[in-house]
Amino acid sequence: MKVLLLKDVYNLGRAGDVKKVANGYGRNFLLPQGLAMLATPGALKQAERIREEANKQRARLNEELGDVAEQISGIQLIFPARAGETGKLYGSVTTQMIADALSEKSEIEVHKRQIDSQPLRLLGMHTVKVRLTIDLIPEITVVIHREGESPESYMVPAEELAGAAEQEQEQQVEEIMDEQAGEPEAEAVAPPSEDEAPLEEAE
Repeated sequence: MKVLLLKDVYNLGRAGDVKKVANGYGRNFLLPQGLAMLATPGALKQAERIREEANKQRARLNEELGDVAEQISGIQLIFPARAGETGKLYGSVTTQMIADALSEKSEIEVHKRQIDSQPLRLLGMHTVKVRLTIDLIPEITVVIHREGESPESYMVPAEELAGAAEQEQEQQVEEIMDEQAGEPEAEAVAPPSEDEAPLEEAE
């Protein structure tokens, strides 16, 4: 279905744009939320007016939130977590947890919907975007370290850390298999042949 965006929609477009979207996404999200309307001939006549008004509102918001973006940009959040040997967490660090920690550290109210991330499930360093406006998207760093260990050891991109942990585990398995392969096998004892069988003593 084709829709006319009434507001800026992150990863989709700006107000006044005409976009083709999946029917479910349009009917279940964009239209009910007032973010878009069906792109009928009548609606398209309003596109330029919607675009102009949105440009003015966006410029005002960008100016208001510019300082906020600067304050948030580059903030580092640290979370201790329990994880397996390959670095996968027993659970996850959610957008709500990130929003709460960011609000506490920056003293700026941030909602979980503004955190552009899936739940984080790996030890290591993650770059997370915070959506303030469609133009202002500062990045923060989330470091997840193993409980009881220093966060400094985990300031490596999570994918690299997980890959190194998996390689180490594979190497350990290979070493164990090599050790087992190197052990001498027990010699099989063949049963005695008839010629070698002991003679029974005559009575």
